[in-house]
Amino acid sequence: MWTLAACALLGALPWWAARATRERRLTRLGSREPDAARGGAPPGTGIEIGVLLELLGAAVRAGTSVPRALEAVGVAVDGPDGTALRRAGAALVLGASWATAWDGAPPRLAVVGRALRPAWEHGAAPGDALRTAGEQLRQERQAAARQAAARLAVHLVLPLGTCFLPAFVLIGLLPVLVSLGGGLLGR
Repeated sequence: MWTLAACALLGALPWWAARATRERRLTRLGSREPDAARGGAPPGTGIEIGVLLELLGAAVRAGTSVPRALEAVGVAVDGPDGTALRRAGAALVLGASWATAWDGAPPRLAVVGRALRPAWEHGAAPGDALRTAGEQLRQERQAAARQAAARLAVHLVLPLGTCFLPAFVLIGLLPVLVSLGGGLLGR
């Protein structure tokens, strides 16, 4: 009886340890700022970079110029991102260089600036560049999600193995061995 209780406690130990580790990680994630390079929205803004790219792409496909598209999307988005977009569009209209227009913009808007730069400086079609930047951003997020899923699978192997192996031994092998041992000793 005590042996069975001790085995059950030993089997549950990895799950308790994994739960404590998970809670520590969640606490750390809750206090961490989003990754600006991946286009994560900081607290207080509800729009993602992919959505900004789509809105800008729709504006330029409708025939607006790059500065006017930046201004229109900036008005629609509002918040710190919208202010930065409106400021960049107004600076371009006033004749500022591309780098000067984007000075002071949040780092997460660098994707937008990189996508629209060839359109402004070389006259390239901005719609294709915005679409490509959006696709690249989605691919990066999918790759990050796949990596996180792979890490989760690796982290689950030890707790699952330490719980299922004793259960398999106790439920599957031990009764067979006791039966064989009882049969051999009974002869």
